[in-house]
Amino acid sequence: MGYKIIKKEYIAPAIFSLRVEAPLIASKARPGNFVILRYKDTGERIPLTLVDWDAREGWVDLIIQEVGKSTKELGNVQAGEELKDLLGPLGKPFPLDKYNGPVIGIAGGLGAAPLYPILVALHDLGNEVITISGARNRDLLILREELSQVSDRLLFATDDGSVGRKGFVTDVLRELLAETKAQEGMVIAIGPVPMMAAVEKVTREFNVPTMVSLNSLMIDGTGMCGGCRVTVGGETKFTCVDGPDFDAHEVDFDEILRRQRFYRDQEQESLKYYENHVCNLQKAADELEKTQNK
Repeated sequence: MGYKIIKKEYIAPAIFSLRVEAPLIASKARPGNFVILRYKDTGERIPLTLVDWDAREGWVDLIIQEVGKSTKELGNVQAGEELKDLLGPLGKPFPLDKYNGPVIGIAGGLGAAPLYPILVALHDLGNEVITISGARNRDLLILREELSQVSDRLLFATDDGSVGRKGFVTDVLRELLAETKAQEGMVIAIGPVPMMAAVEKVTREFNVPTMVSLNSLMIDGTGMCGGCRVTVGGETKFTCVDGPDFDAHEVDFDEILRRQRFYRDQEQESLKYYENHVCNLQKAADELEKTQNK
């Protein structure tokens, strides 16, 4: 049995959302959970955080960026088609609480997707929510409307200055920490590893509790393979079963960055082969069409 795609929508360049029929997953999903998707028999297993879900209607929402071979292939699927596998919900739910100080959510690019359901839950608990969303430019700032609905303040930082502050999310964060009682609240940063590491350095200066959501290399998602191991507080943890959310001040970010580079050459080679293959197929199709039209 497959998992039917109910809706597909591009929300930014090379970034699309899928609404997938998955009633069992939707009935158990909690903020911070993720799934592992396999779209065909020979497809790669891809971990994706749950962005939204409806237990009554039985669907889950996923947001995917076309980066490598597998995500570009997945970009070709359409509503009405079925995914081969969807395993979940996996991971530990995010630890929710009511804080005396503000909750500051920081999204780096696609990190807005996993951050959103966490902020929804914290907002519903009565927390003051301040969100900082950053990206290279205006077009890559996703879920702006959704984040505004659960944020008391929504701030932006873009590399080119097309929206909000020109610069990094840490520039906005540093100013914000100086003017709020953040020590009594919580900072939650989700996005590229260098961004989360930079956030941790800033919040350490201000002695602010900080959580990050890690997306380390993952294979089975159940703790059996050990591929997603990270060092937290000097101990080995598995992102898939012990996380994905950890105390940022205890995470060894340097180790994660090194591990992320292990398979870079193979990933680039696979993508190059795929793009050349697709290009040749398109040329053949174009030639066939020309022949038929003569």
